Amino acid sequence: MTHVHIIGASGYASAELIRLLHAHPDVAIATLESRSAPGARVCDLFAWLPRITQACDPAGTVLERAAPGDVVFLAGNHELAHAQAPSLLERGVRVIDLSDAFRLTGRAHGAVYGFPERYRDAIAKCAFVANPGCYVTASLLALVPLGKFAERIATVVIDAKSGITGAGRTPRIDSLFAEVDGDVRAYGLTGHRHEPEIVQEAAAAGISAPLIFSPHVVPLRRGILADVYLIPAMPLDRDEIRAALTRYYAASPFVTVFDDARVPNLPSLEMTNDAQLSVAQRNGIIHIVSGLDNLGKGAAGQAVQNMNIMLGLAEERGLVARSIAVG
Repeated sequence: MTHVHIIGASGYASAELIRLLHAHPDVAIATLESRSAPGARVCDLFAWLPRITQACDPAGTVLERAAPGDVVFLAGNHELAHAQAPSLLERGVRVIDLSDAFRLTGRAHGAVYGFPERYRDAIAKCAFVANPGCYVTASLLALVPLGKFAERIATVVIDAKSGITGAGRTPRIDSLFAEVDGDVRAYGLTGHRHEPEIVQEAAAAGISAPLIFSPHVVPLRRGILADVYLIPAMPLDRDEIRAALTRYYAASPFVTVFDDARVPNLPSLEMTNDAQLSVAQRNGIIHIVSGLDNLGKGAAGQAVQNMNIMLGLAEERGLVARSIAVG
């Protein structure tokens, strides 16, 4: 039984981590550390987890308790990750960081990028993972398998919509229900902070075409839907794109590529680590729709998937491998 710890235990992604880890057959939650809510019980912080009564510990507890071979999830901001990761790694602790502190190559500090569908082998051998976020994961699922078509792609356009939990749990006026209900809000149009990460990993897969990323907040609790458009420099065919995606994800337990008229369905993806892809074509432009749960495959679920790989477990251990609606 592996002991796991969470630093920054009071956010939405942390709640999903706690839910998954509490039910995981091979790990035990040793510490839930929270600077903002020390002493609070999980059931009081998150009403949707009524049976989990473990209390949060104060700042610094994980550094005192974590032992070699344990797993620590850094679920706070990037400043906290930078402060905590080096000391934990020096003690032989495995670290999975959910912030964006170590995702870009120039500041990875030895972290392996935690996109398991591409980097399984490296993740299995490492002690430090930079877990991708929701927008990036949804975008990369559509792009990473398509490197062999790179010369035929002139431009990539990503139009993505996220549920409001993607904005985090810290109260802000623009995240209030009355502010988002009935609206679709575009933001980051002069450059979103995660766009360089998408560009980096698309280029690593061989796609260096100019990329435009446009994020939106929609009045849903959770879910990501990314419309990825491939503007061709030379003709592209829907069937060959779909076949490439299907081959690439054939051994991936969480990714479904639809071969019919279905498109990703966010309710069927909620509280799973699943992702769904569909491919269409109009006027020569390839349209890939990528859907996932922003707190599942886009954060906590993928972190648990990476933990499983690091521990030598089956990727789907403790995770639901496919949503019922997929069939």
